[in-house]
Amino acid sequence: MLSREDNELLCRVGPGTPMGQLLREYWLPFLKSSDVERGGQPLRVKLLSEDLVAFRDTSGRVGLLGEHCSHRATSLALARNEDNGLRCVYHGWMYDVSGRCIDMPNEPEETRFADKIRHPAYACTERNGIVWTYMGPREVPPALPDLEWNMVPEDQVVIWRNLQFNNWVQGLEGNIDSSHLSFLHTRLTADGDGFGGGNRGLWYADKTPRMEVRATDYGVMYGAGRKEDPDNSYWRVTQFLMPFYGMFAPVSPAEIPLQWWIPLDDHTVMKWDVRLNPNRPITEEERARLGFGDPGGFAEPNRFDPYTQFRLAADQSNGWLLDYEAQEERRFSGVPSVNLQDKAVQETMGPIVKRHIEHLGTSDAMIIQVRKRLLNAAKALRDHGTTPPGVGQPESYRVRSATTILPNGTDWLEAVGDKLVAFTDRPVESAEAQIRARV
Repeated sequence: MLSREDNELLCRVGPGTPMGQLLREYWLPFLKSSDVERGGQPLRVKLLSEDLVAFRDTSGRVGLLGEHCSHRATSLALARNEDNGLRCVYHGWMYDVSGRCIDMPNEPEETRFADKIRHPAYACTERNGIVWTYMGPREVPPALPDLEWNMVPEDQVVIWRNLQFNNWVQGLEGNIDSSHLSFLHTRLTADGDGFGGGNRGLWYADKTPRMEVRATDYGVMYGAGRKEDPDNSYWRVTQFLMPFYGMFAPVSPAEIPLQWWIPLDDHTVMKWDVRLNPNRPITEEERARLGFGDPGGFAEPNRFDPYTQFRLAADQSNGWLLDYEAQEERRFSGVPSVNLQDKAVQETMGPIVKRHIEHLGTSDAMIIQVRKRLLNAAKALRDHGTTPPGVGQPESYRVRSATTILPNGTDWLEAVGDKLVAFTDRPVESAEAQIRARV
């Protein structure tokens, strides 16, 4: 459990909050490049409780500006995208991607009033079809993290996202929670129907994982061991990378998974889901299987309302498509997909979990340590100006998660060390030593 005070610190992300300031120290991957068309309509964005607009100017540069015009606060989501800037439709003030006011047609030129205006703007960059923004205080932003999915050819990656109505920490904690796999996502029998199609559901005879948690220089890692048979254990190794990335254990070596959680505000989060094949392009059949599509698909989006963009049609209004017959006969939860199962349990916790009423056990060891990691980093930044873990250390993100079956008593970290090193085109000699040096 957390105190009410620490829970507030952990969850609140608006300007001036300790956790909001921590997140602003990192680059935030928040849009796909395809979301903003060159010279096209601006997109209204909500990010860390700030009202913003994203656009791609007529030269192809991506900008992220404060939504409300510095003149009379009209929304720049209505603006004209022309001549390398956004021109407010109210009085014609125009801003470039850096926030400079480059035209002020309703004021005499000799006043040079435009030179005195600096509109809120955040640095943006693109890599591999993703738009990143830096909202922090540094004049020169740190380097982008060396996340493997963002540094290989785009045809080796599948990326999907959906909006959820809960605090960002609830989503992150779902990613790093191993014990819920034995329940929320499982089928009722070893040969039963998992998620409404085929035999894809999870099945664990041993539903009590033994958790071993290790702090790392980039976050926290754990091994979760389950009995596979009398002589062997099945280990799932999961990574948390500061400040919002979770790498749960892969189903196969060809599908390296990662999720990240971008807060729109304290009560709403965009969940991003990635699958990477590190060695070759992902086939069309694999893309269809990894498309993360959910029954019902997306609700109709509204470009002017960030709370409708990439919002699933399955939500509280229709019970996340819960099927009680399926719950009784085929799958533990009755909700028809892994993504919806996570969404349902996280949203029903409420906008922000009351963590002071929780009762955590040994299977929650990773969640306890990740909360401490985030809280300690936010307090150290607030109280001492300490640079958060991973900032300015892009190479620290060159890791993977892993699964393996090992004889009982085997050191899981030693056994999977080489599997935890990203970028298979690089030498992996002493890979286990590389990982141990960071634990």
